Amino acid sequence: MKTFYKIAIPVSLGILSFTILNSCSVGIPKGATAVTDFNSDKYLGKWYEIARFDYKFEKNMDNVTANYSLNSDGTIKVQNRGYNYVKKEWKESIGEAKFVNDKSEARLKVSFFKPFWAGYNVIEIDDDYQNALVVGNSTKYIWILSRNKEIPNSIKERFLAKAQKLGYNTGNLIWVKHD
Repeated sequence: MKTFYKIAIPVSLGILSFTILNSCSVGIPKGATAVTDFNSDKYLGKWYEIARFDYKFEKNMDNVTANYSLNSDGTIKVQNRGYNYVKKEWKESIGEAKFVNDKSEARLKVSFFKPFWAGYNVIEIDDDYQNALVVGNSTKYIWILSRNKEIPNSIKERFLAKAQKLGYNTGNLIWVKHD
């Protein structure tokens, strides 16, 4: 019986560790493709969160922004900031993003709590890098971002149609207020 435990416990811990790390997938939803010919330098800077699903880590937040800047090692610093209107306080999270493949493909992985990484995929962006549709690794994660506090209706409709086609329930989007 002791031999069984000597084998079963390490194997079980290994499977558990693999399952936990694998749950932090950096994939892309089925049918979605990341933007190619992506210019990360044009993407850097401040973005306003226009819409999102209701995530635990952004619960009750308005005035949400994301600021992307280049780190000296070539990774991207991710600085998310928002106002929790229930607790009446500003919250900030700082993380890091890395390209999954080539820098010209808008597939990144982001971490706020290493060694856990999540998918960050820009699947639609306008030519001027003013509005972006970003998804995670599944249809549970979606963001509409803009350089401005509001997004043109034509872009909004285009992004919503694309998200719906991929299986996102856009009726569940939270439209973020900005002062």
